[in-house]
Amino acid sequence: MKKPVEAVLHRALRKARERGLLQSDPTEVPLEVPKDPNLGDLATPIALMLARAERAAPRAVAEKIVGCLEDPEGIFSAVEIAGPGYINVRLSMPFWARCLAAVESPDFGPAPFGRGKRVLVEFVSANPTGPLTVGHGRNAVLGDAIARLFEATQHAVTREYYFNNAGRQMKLLGESVKARYLELLGERVRFPEEGYQGDYIREIAASLVREHGDRLRNEDATGIFKEAAERAIFEDIERTLQRLQIRFDSYFNEDSLYRDGSIDRTLADLRARGLAFERDGAVWLAGEAVGLGQDRVLVKSTGEPAYRLPDIAYHRHKFARGFDLLVNVLGADHIAEHEDVRAALAALGYDVSRLRVILYQFVTLTRGGEQVKMSTRRAEYVTLDELIDEVGADAVRFFFLTRKADSHLEFDLDLAKKQSTDNPVFYVQYAHARVASLMKQAVAAGVALRPAAESALASLVEPEEVAVTKRLSAFPDVVEDAARFCEPHRVVFYLIDLAGEFHRFYNRHRVLTDDAERTAARLYLAWAVGKVVRQGLELLGVRAPEEM
Repeated sequence: MKKPVEAVLHRALRKARERGLLQSDPTEVPLEVPKDPNLGDLATPIALMLARAERAAPRAVAEKIVGCLEDPEGIFSAVEIAGPGYINVRLSMPFWARCLAAVESPDFGPAPFGRGKRVLVEFVSANPTGPLTVGHGRNAVLGDAIARLFEATQHAVTREYYFNNAGRQMKLLGESVKARYLELLGERVRFPEEGYQGDYIREIAASLVREHGDRLRNEDATGIFKEAAERAIFEDIERTLQRLQIRFDSYFNEDSLYRDGSIDRTLADLRARGLAFERDGAVWLAGEAVGLGQDRVLVKSTGEPAYRLPDIAYHRHKFARGFDLLVNVLGADHIAEHEDVRAALAALGYDVSRLRVILYQFVTLTRGGEQVKMSTRRAEYVTLDELIDEVGADAVRFFFLTRKADSHLEFDLDLAKKQSTDNPVFYVQYAHARVASLMKQAVAAGVALRPAAESALASLVEPEEVAVTKRLSAFPDVVEDAARFCEPHRVVFYLIDLAGEFHRFYNRHRVLTDDAERTAARLYLAWAVGKVVRQGLELLGVRAPEEM
């Protein structure tokens, strides 16, 4: 919808320069949908943006641009200057009809601005120490939806899972499993302080008893016990993610950075540039040298690397693989870590503009308006599997995307389970099911869906028909913006709005009528809604059912 309008405005700006009316040559003409429909279909603040450079009042600049407008395609029905210098435009009914006709094209959707570009999306990245929690779930769904948006805009996407199967936490995991194993053999043991308490630890230990009997009594905890736990937990994580239709193209083990010397090389490079120094037996990142407020520990006095060092090495590995864009999905509690890693990478000469970090806030579960803790058999936290069991995979994915990532998410369990239009995912899916039912009714009545060119789309002039048409026309721009800004919630909001427009249309107008022309136009309109809702839900990883 915006692209043709942008083209007309660019031509007007070029003509204004040719006539000597303006000097500026902006590369972009921003367009926005006014909150008040009375102000038009689209508005641009381009005159306000150019006013200083032109040394003229914004309204005077706007008048020069509007005076050079040529619209041979008949896109506009009205153009006016509003307020301090906004240029507001109303789009013509023939233009809206052309936008609606475009929906039938196989290429209908966002501009392929990612063609030829490679993107790495790293998300989930939970260490194999226990089941995925609800917090991991928001990370997983957000990362996968971002990857889907990049794919929709023709990026070559790699989904990566980064994990650490070494270190203190994994040692503690092995010790926890061994302690439960010995308990099952009837021995009295002291359970490790801060050990993993979940029932999943007992299940892993029980499987070792079944397979090996008492032959592992003297085995080291970091051997078969840790390995069995890691294998079982990763299998559990993969099963959980499969329930949400989430897959990964690569798994990256932090331990490989130690084995191939990446950690040592990174530390040596930091030292060589004067970015790392020793103090109190530890190695520090020089805060002032990299633009941080204070120094940060890279290697503890015990000789163990702090989390920053392997993270810096890992991102160097990412850059070396030649991706055009690196996207990390992290909890908001990782913001300081991200800033440290980014500063070190920039000081090492990497183009950190290619690194984008999506920080998401925490999730609160509510029932009956009160914060609740779901019963769990595994540990002192709510697992993602339990949430899926209670509300279903579609609701989990949709609800996790109903807020911007940096906003706290209140997950209403009662609402997510409602089979009514109060439930936003039901509301959107019901729109698709209504269209599917309508198409079946048309077939039963012997009414065929006509191509756009034969559907008299210009006859769709009722307010509800126009509202649906306008909403459909916005889909490519919404998806493109959602991909550019890594904000899948934009697609959720759009689908809710589209479903609302369609339900209002459907409740007020018959589609299958005695008027063949009207029927053809409305049937095409409904079909277009079904196609766009289906495409939108696919971007979110949510089903588009034909029956509810």
